Amino acid sequence: MTKTATKATLKSHLDHNGLKNGDVRIKGVDRRRTEKNGSRSFYREEAFEQAPMYVAVMTYLGFGIVTLFGYFRDFLRAVGIEKRNLAQEREEQKHFVPLYQDFENFYTRNLYMRVRDNWNRPICSVPGPVFDVMERVSDDYNWTFRLTGKTLENVINMGSYNYLGFAENNTDFLKTVASTTSEYGVGVCSTRQEMGNLSIHEELEQLVADFLGVESTMTFGMGFATNSMNIPALVGKGCLILSDELNHTSLILGARLSGATIRVFKHNNMHSLEKMLREAVCSGQPRTHRPWRKILIMVEGIYSMEGSVVRLPEIIALKKKYKAYLYLDEAHSVGAVGPTGRGVTELFDVNPADVDVMMGTFTKSFGAAGGYIAGKKTLVDYLRTHSHSAVYASAMCPAIIEQIIRVIKCIMGTDGSTEGIRRIHQLAENTRYFRARLKEMGYIIYGNDDSPVVPILLYMPGKVVAFAREMLSRKIGVVVVGFPATPITEARARFCLSAAHTRPMLDQVLHHLDEVGDNLCLKFSRQKYSYKPDCHDETDYELDS
Repeated sequence: MTKTATKATLKSHLDHNGLKNGDVRIKGVDRRRTEKNGSRSFYREEAFEQAPMYVAVMTYLGFGIVTLFGYFRDFLRAVGIEKRNLAQEREEQKHFVPLYQDFENFYTRNLYMRVRDNWNRPICSVPGPVFDVMERVSDDYNWTFRLTGKTLENVINMGSYNYLGFAENNTDFLKTVASTTSEYGVGVCSTRQEMGNLSIHEELEQLVADFLGVESTMTFGMGFATNSMNIPALVGKGCLILSDELNHTSLILGARLSGATIRVFKHNNMHSLEKMLREAVCSGQPRTHRPWRKILIMVEGIYSMEGSVVRLPEIIALKKKYKAYLYLDEAHSVGAVGPTGRGVTELFDVNPADVDVMMGTFTKSFGAAGGYIAGKKTLVDYLRTHSHSAVYASAMCPAIIEQIIRVIKCIMGTDGSTEGIRRIHQLAENTRYFRARLKEMGYIIYGNDDSPVVPILLYMPGKVVAFAREMLSRKIGVVVVGFPATPITEARARFCLSAAHTRPMLDQVLHHLDEVGDNLCLKFSRQKYSYKPDCHDETDYELDS
């Protein structure tokens, strides 16, 4: 792909929408169908309902009032009436280049600090379906906290990425992890290139390759660094990265560190992506108009803030049409979607070989830490010698490796049990039930029906704070997210479903959500929805004995 597509390639069988002949669009819902050996897989509905106009007006008005009060408080600090809590320049250094930009910290000191108690809450138990939260209070409006010594026990955990419930402390399941720790110790204290390459590292990489159906894989000790440190090894100056506008920070950082030209296309919008691909092919690099050395499309399997699923078949079609490369981040999708947990490639029944670089993490569905890069053997061999994360980072902890190995064997069924496939099906059932009930209540939720990431739109800053505090008072732990992590008018609560959640747990959460939604007036949806259990093909859920 050192050169881009020719004019003949531009006249492909794909239409302007990037849809194949077998794709259908029914009542505004994309249901992309791929047929292989008579089987079909459907792309479930993705909802991005717009809020009523008054909600947007009230949201902007709320931020405006808070901002005005922020400027007033800054005036009080300037005249010495209110105490300054943030770091500031000393008087004798006022002519120096400033270390602390006062205005840039405006949002932190005037908005975030007032509601900081809703984040970074300390827990003191395993982050399973329930956990214990350490109580803390603040005597200075959230600038500092102190622990009271009390514990809020058995809080239902609706925020952790524990999709399959493998973040657990069941001693029967962790026997192999304990024995590996006894044999190898806890730390390796070296890189894989030096004295840190253990036999279980190679066993894990072969197992991950078999699980994903690819030629080779390489594992890393940190999921974030898997993206940020490997992307610069794949592209550089003279290359073009086409990045989805909602990609994770690790992908964005890796793209910036690479030195490649970055262009952002609209989220999951094939019109936008194809337009950029066509322009890149026809115009080449700026000024010189030379062909791009590489064109790399970067997307995620499941987007962690939207709950949406990548339109993988269409992106693969565009990638082939314009001779580009595809980088797929499956941090939230591997283990969580697909009939056997193999991610979005299995969900859409596409060939893993059509994805040039498959990335994933072990921090979510596998209840461990680290990440992997998977693909052709030539790709992995190249990264072993050119990736900063491979050359300089310490090797993965043996106990973590064994945790990942035992989880993958459980999912694949090679441990002689059906526990793994049971958890995958339980997660799918929990996801569809929870999403359907929220729609029935009248909440606006984002994302795909198959996605265990469920964002509930709250919009107004005051309601975000009230929602988080009220849910915790009802022993339900939630994650709330607002500007600048989301658009200013789309603050939300992000729920993460788990296979470890029982139906009574979900019903308890839904009961409180129904009450809190009425009390805080959070049910903004104008669509009518009636919950009906899905009728699934029985063979999809048959467990081998």
